Amino acid sequence: MVTIHNILVGSDFSETSQVALNYARALAHQFGARLHIAHVVETIAAGDVGVSGYAMAAPQMQARVEEEADQELKALVTDDDRLTLQACAVLVRLDTPAHALVHYAETERIDLIVIGTHGRRGLTHLLMGSVAEKIVRTAPCPVLTVRHPGREFVHPDALVKAV
Repeated sequence: MVTIHNILVGSDFSETSQVALNYARALAHQFGARLHIAHVVETIAAGDVGVSGYAMAAPQMQARVEEEADQELKALVTDDDRLTLQACAVLVRLDTPAHALVHYAETERIDLIVIGTHGRRGLTHLLMGSVAEKIVRTAPCPVLTVRHPGREFVHPDALVKAV
């Protein structure tokens, strides 16, 4: 018998991560699991902003980016998520997305990670890599990768009717 108590879904607020969230919700309902929705905000370093005059603005820019991400993340969590799935929204700062999500999964005893993949290929994949691929290689638990568009078996309308 498969026992799943905690499901983590990573979101970058894209359409693909919304589809991954739909899968995570459906699985959390199916297994009676708690849903963790996480977004990672990487640090804006002075070198990232370019001209040295902007280096002083970096802390304000970082704070604004984090505040906007936090609001968008909290908007993903529905009332049903909170009541039925004991969902929590987690904003992780100062790390790369793959490492941050894997570390969160380790510390919070996550049983399943659900992550969207953007399906990059060729040179783009070689240069940028894949967050989903890094998570699959290093996660302490099983990982469900969701590609969009693709053959989907979870539909948002079905979630509303099932609840």
